[in-house]
Amino acid sequence: MQGKPRRVWAVRIGLWAALSSALLGCQTAAPLRVVPDVDLERYLGRWYEIASFPHRFQRGCVATAATYTLRDDGRIRVENQCRDGSFDAELRRAEGVAWLADPDRSTAKLKVQFFWPFRGDYWIIELDPDYRFAVVGHPSRNYLWILSRSRSMDAALYEDLVARAAAQGFDVSRLERTPQPPAS
Repeated sequence: MQGKPRRVWAVRIGLWAALSSALLGCQTAAPLRVVPDVDLERYLGRWYEIASFPHRFQRGCVATAATYTLRDDGRIRVENQCRDGSFDAELRRAEGVAWLADPDRSTAKLKVQFFWPFRGDYWIIELDPDYRFAVVGHPSRNYLWILSRSRSMDAALYEDLVARAAAQGFDVSRLERTPQPPAS
């Protein structure tokens, strides 16, 4: 009989510790800041991935790029592409759709969906005034992409963008550079 109360107590302590940890984790992360305004017409076009947090859906990808085009319904067609493992490998593509998450509040917060019913947040947290580079994140800070209009990025600019992402609470040690072929 003595063993049962100890197990119940141990379970209660374990649950309390897990709940406390989760609540503390929620309180330490400040809300993710986005850029004040995005001209979506200027944002359209091709973006090259310079670096990202690795995820299953991008495993083995090189030469990763995304192309955004306006659809007739006002939403944005998203075409992501990469090559599997080498620059001359077969092209892998995924097509989705994006839209403003809350058009009345922010043009920097979008939703992206590649297949129903799953959708994700696509928040633009850094954007060059001339739309030459962008940093896209997720409010959970589990997703991060550094994008550029060209296949390469100046090292000092890259380090600055990494520092800005770190200041927003991203674990930038997870960032991996994306191999891109030389410009042709």
